[in-house]
Amino acid sequence: MKSQNLNQQKMALTYGTYLKVDELLELQEVQSKPAQHDEMLFIVIHQAYELWFKQILHEFDLFRNQLQQNELWSAVKTLRRILVIMKTLVGQTDILETMTPLSFQSFRGFLDQASGFQSVQFRGIEIICGLRSPFMLNIFREDDKTRAVLQKRLDETTIWEAFCKFLIDLNYDIEMPIRKNDKGLVHDPSDHNQNILVDIMKNDPEIAMLAELLVDFDEGLQEWRYRHVKMVERTIGSKPGTGGSQGVEYLKKTLHRMIFPDLWYIRSEF
Repeated sequence: MKSQNLNQQKMALTYGTYLKVDELLELQEVQSKPAQHDEMLFIVIHQAYELWFKQILHEFDLFRNQLQQNELWSAVKTLRRILVIMKTLVGQTDILETMTPLSFQSFRGFLDQASGFQSVQFRGIEIICGLRSPFMLNIFREDDKTRAVLQKRLDETTIWEAFCKFLIDLNYDIEMPIRKNDKGLVHDPSDHNQNILVDIMKNDPEIAMLAELLVDFDEGLQEWRYRHVKMVERTIGSKPGTGGSQGVEYLKKTLHRMIFPDLWYIRSEF
């Protein structure tokens, strides 16, 4: 009996075992030789990004289900959480910008083909936001497992489709968006839907609040892109990015890319 109690004590869940802290702290492996001090910061920040990307995807999966179940206030709560996470992502850029170009250059050559363009989870976020590009799959053309993950996301309902279906279920005369594009935003803006949205914004305050939160997310994503571009520009200037990417010039093309244009275009109607 005493031996059994000892085994139970050994197996008790602790802070460290629950969060797998020992394993987590072993995941930061610098590649530079000799090890450069700021490479640790670079790794930690980007691993933190990936954890937050995972949480955003987790929350958006819930958000779409809540819209499908007509759970307005639960959807509002979930979207507000996503917005706070986006603010956190932007704030982390401040930490990364404490690294000077000379500090980054001291280990950049050891990164080989590694590039932020290869973030599968950020591509997943872009996809469920309605963005499309052959580049999203082509960059992983030799990785069947990753391509399958992204293809699954491509087949899923976008956030805008889920929102439009939510409005239809509430008997609004919204037209479901049609997927037309494979280079940019998959849905075209709709004059018809914009007219309905204007009426909603004027006369249905609860749904109007949800719509405004979608605009907040759209703006937050653009803000994160801008901060990311400026961080890269101040760190490597006009040099090509790691892994042979176009670096700043490509990133600049992604700025001001709206994911909910119908909600932006109606601004002049009030």
